Amino acid sequence: MLRRSFLQKTTLAGAGVLLGLKPEPVIGHGAFRYRINTRWCKADPDTYPVKNCHEMAFDKQGRIFMTTDDIRNNILVFNKDGEVLNAWGHEFPGAHGLTLHDEGGEEVLYITDYERHKVVKTNLKGETLLTIEWPADSGKYNARTEFRPTETAIGPDGDIFIADGYGKDHILRYSHDGKLKNVFGGPDVLRNAHGIALDTRDGKSPALLVTSRAENALKRFSPEGVLLETIPLPGAYICRPVVQGEHVFFAVLISELPWDGGTGFVCILDKDNRVVSAPGGSTPQYDANGKLDPLYQTVKVFRHPHDVLPDADGNLFVAQWNSGNVYPTFLERV
Repeated sequence: MLRRSFLQKTTLAGAGVLLGLKPEPVIGHGAFRYRINTRWCKADPDTYPVKNCHEMAFDKQGRIFMTTDDIRNNILVFNKDGEVLNAWGHEFPGAHGLTLHDEGGEEVLYITDYERHKVVKTNLKGETLLTIEWPADSGKYNARTEFRPTETAIGPDGDIFIADGYGKDHILRYSHDGKLKNVFGGPDVLRNAHGIALDTRDGKSPALLVTSRAENALKRFSPEGVLLETIPLPGAYICRPVVQGEHVFFAVLISELPWDGGTGFVCILDKDNRVVSAPGGSTPQYDANGKLDPLYQTVKVFRHPHDVLPDADGNLFVAQWNSGNVYPTFLERV
């Protein structure tokens, strides 16, 4: 612990000097190294205020959609140069998860609102297409306030998987028209089921990759709810996994408690679920038995990163929670 504290303090001191230089410093490891650009976003905070920047997604035009829980503009739409193209939404005080899905050529958004205890499907203009309320008929909930959804994933057949990450840690499977089909997970299996994604990396039937944040782990499930694998990631309090190609990207909110400790970084897994880079964090190291050493923040680039959005060129956009109302940071791959 003393060595870790010393490394953090000395590295942060060095980073403090570097952050004043041009070009800005490079973070990351191996083939996944990035130059930091904190000035990517051109938004005027008086016109487009944010509180917590939660999640992001690309549409087919290359625009970036982002949720924020500031009800003056719950959805901000950026171009890749960081300019705001559009803003809408005033009814999502708990705007959190954001999933963009192509449904027969029409792109739609799934927005989770844990404060209003519901999931809302909209078109890209913000018009509501479907609302999923608390699952009163599931037998798992006694009141709507127990349902606090944080994320969705959409299956190849259009089924909607909802992670109740701030509620009772269930994964709820709905048909495309909002009918409950199955419930699995729960507090005996998942601890803070904050994120969920469709895992298509093996080229076979897709699995579900689910965050068990308080456990410092990702867990893979079949769509039917069978636990297939647990991926221990010590020191990583994970937000949501984002699958691109054979890699998984995710923001680590913190590397040690408390929840507002400001010790976050970013992680990247390879196809074998091994950490290959931790931008802003310690160098990933595995022992002879394949056990990962605990990860921790080494450079205070981020406070509480909440989502990672990779683009086609390998660059990353990083949104943050509880970090002084900051807009996303751009990490340019080098």
